[in-house]
Amino acid sequence: MCLITFNWVEHPVYRLVLVANRDEYFDRPTDSLHRWESGLYAGRDRKAGGTWLGIHPNGRFAALTNYRDIPNEEEGKRSRGDLIPGFISSPLTISGYLDLLQTEKHQYNGFSLLVVEGTEMWYISNYQSEAIQVTPGVHGLSNALLDTPWAKVQSAKKSLEGLISAEFVGLDALGGLLQSRDYAPEAMLPSTGLDRQLERSVSAQFIRVEDYYGTVNTTALLWKHSGEVEIMEQRYIPELEKNRVSFQMEPALVS
Repeated sequence: MCLITFNWVEHPVYRLVLVANRDEYFDRPTDSLHRWESGLYAGRDRKAGGTWLGIHPNGRFAALTNYRDIPNEEEGKRSRGDLIPGFISSPLTISGYLDLLQTEKHQYNGFSLLVVEGTEMWYISNYQSEAIQVTPGVHGLSNALLDTPWAKVQSAKKSLEGLISAEFVGLDALGGLLQSRDYAPEAMLPSTGLDRQLERSVSAQFIRVEDYYGTVNTTALLWKHSGEVEIMEQRYIPELEKNRVSFQMEPALVS
């Protein structure tokens, strides 16, 4: 997952309003959004077995992006996609899980991870010393730290703010965000170890790098304070396909 914007607990109807793009190599095998045997709702990376975004009726949610720092990527590290099912199924509290991950985060290449348990959301990265509790409101995350003001993060947050200011927020409208193919201005490009032309190509919200890499899906998620969850996944490779699921959080978790 390479671009996420979300509104956390600051909407009268929704605890979480989120839309996210996943960028990947087109030939990497992936299962679409479905319910796992564990009860987790998520897509699955068939190569490494993990996922990039998932939610469980037990009140846990997690989403992941890679931290792009090409010179420091190493072979043989643990798969970052294991972080989400690892959190969802952990017997530890959210604070206990974060404490454990602090001791293990060096075992992964760069990552940013959002985790939710009930009414708490936290952010942790192995490029930041401490986990931080996410404040209410609109945030954005790409391949750097939370709310790093990359051009596509700023524009994504602005688009979401515009949508949630409307009277009605729906999955289709939410899933229509993050579709811009405009590049960031040269002066606003980050320096992550890619050559400048490729850095420019991946500065768009919706990425296409020739015929081998780019945005492969968009996930829109609405989680009501009442506990109702709706998710829509739009897959673009090999052709457009939409998949929707809905469920109710366990009764004890409804605020």
